[in-house]
Amino acid sequence: MDRNPSPPSSEVEEEEDAVGSTVYSKHWLFSILTRLIEVISPEKTEPIVRPEGIQMELDEEMENDICKVWDMSMDEDVALFLQEFNAPDIFMGIFAKSKCPRLTEICVGILGNMACFQDICMSISKDENLGQVLLQRLCDTDSPTLLETSRLLLTCLSQPEVANIWVERIRENPSVYDCVCFIMSSSTNVELLVKVGEVVDKLFDLDEELMLNWIKNGTCPSVGPSVDDSPEEIPDFKIVPCILEAAKQVRSDNPEGLDVYMHILQLLTTVDEGIQAIVQVPDGGKETWSLLYDLVCHELCQPDDPPIIVQEQKTVLASILSVLSAMFASQTEQEYTKMRKNMPLIGSLIRILQYMKGCGKRAGDSSKESEQEETGTADVNDEDFHLKILKDICCELLSNMLQELTKENTLEGLHQGHLNEQTCSCAFQNLLPLYFASVESFLEVLREADQTLADNLEKRFPSLKVHS
Repeated sequence: MDRNPSPPSSEVEEEEDAVGSTVYSKHWLFSILTRLIEVISPEKTEPIVRPEGIQMELDEEMENDICKVWDMSMDEDVALFLQEFNAPDIFMGIFAKSKCPRLTEICVGILGNMACFQDICMSISKDENLGQVLLQRLCDTDSPTLLETSRLLLTCLSQPEVANIWVERIRENPSVYDCVCFIMSSSTNVELLVKVGEVVDKLFDLDEELMLNWIKNGTCPSVGPSVDDSPEEIPDFKIVPCILEAAKQVRSDNPEGLDVYMHILQLLTTVDEGIQAIVQVPDGGKETWSLLYDLVCHELCQPDDPPIIVQEQKTVLASILSVLSAMFASQTEQEYTKMRKNMPLIGSLIRILQYMKGCGKRAGDSSKESEQEETGTADVNDEDFHLKILKDICCELLSNMLQELTKENTLEGLHQGHLNEQTCSCAFQNLLPLYFASVESFLEVLREADQTLADNLEKRFPSLKVHS
């Protein structure tokens, strides 16, 4: 019987047929597994597999039934039943022989649900043959299958007990790098790009050695094994341009996806090789700087946004500013880092600090304002760790940029409205006392551009006047 049978005639039979504590039928599930075995059995090959190059379609009844199994596999009892009856081995046979993308997608999806349970995830992860077959699915041309494969990998990488198994397996499979880069650089499927980004982000976070290998891969010929449905010639991908292309695809449709790709870039800057990969691409890092500059100056934390927006955008802003800071420190001779082109960025950095103050403000804080100006404490909630990280990164970049300002830059900033008494006061309040030298240097330049403004700021911050 192919369909879920009518309830057994007695309560005893019903309990014996139930999967664990669920109402699902063992016999029905077993019948579906049997039908899946028939799909890949030699005697069924001729009527099921179509001529070469034509993809097999699932009949509607079969698709509906295995989709039910897909839904049911989110239940631990069902997942354990499937594991007991060797469903992973059946799926592996399907991956090897099926020409039906929809069937492959569903089977990977079922494995992804099963992997949510620790013991099953351990069993799946330790199966070397299954692990290799699943990594090969990253070279598939079917986006839904790629999405489910990425979801399965992320599930496994998120479980500490098995994460290292997958990291090592991926490190030993050069083709994974090529397949992931191909997806990031060419796919327009936002959901897939976000999930693949999450996998890369997790991999880099877990293993610096793997990240270094992928950074260096762009300078070496591709050595990955060929895959039947992959392009005949795989280009020599460089990781940074692929990340940027994916970020551009997701930026307008998926803020969480943009956050993921900005964090990947930030992870690259934690090693010297990563910074060099960013600034030594053919354009010297101009494309990266331009994208991040555009995000900060024209998209995130804008003048017409409420201050609370900084709470929503704090992690993506921290990642972006961290990368900009690393690039600014290493590429001061590049044209794109010249201050005459970056006055709006200074304005945006100060606005972020202003919004953080407004976001963290509490009733009664006004009485502490004068004390805060001298001590440099900001109105950021002490318990918000991510806001503190954002403030620290923002202040570091701002201090470095202020030190590079000339009189001409400063006059331009005053003319454009990026610099005035209010914005300079906010900057000084956040930079002092840690970045005293930077503030003092800027004040000297400001005095040449606007003596009155410089005098007013000295009055508000007496510690500067003492040293002038």
